[in-house]
Amino acid sequence: MAITCFIRYQIDPFQRAAFDEYARNWGRIIPRCGGHLTGYFLPHEGTNDIAWGLVTFDSLAAYETYRARLRSDAEALENFRFAQTRRFILREERSFTEVVDGTFGIAPV
Repeated sequence: MAITCFIRYQIDPFQRAAFDEYARNWGRIIPRCGGHLTGYFLPHEGTNDIAWGLVTFDSLAAYETYRARLRSDAEALENFRFAQTRRFILREERSFTEVVDGTFGIAPV
């Protein structure tokens, strides 16, 4: 059963460009380490300090393998350091979900 990790970030709205760079970096790293990146999302209108990242894994075991790969990936470690140094992420929350069959990826009629 596939699971999707929804990551909710509270970001410093004055460092939006730094978060954008951080997210773009994950665009290379996540697939290489075994995750299926749905995307990162910055606020566009309304609340200006909440962003999201969505990453899908074939199983919880696949997620654990991915996490181990991240810990040994030089670019991933550098991206974590970038976020820690610049301090543009104020809070991060993770929720693991499964898709309800027949409700995702449906083309408009």
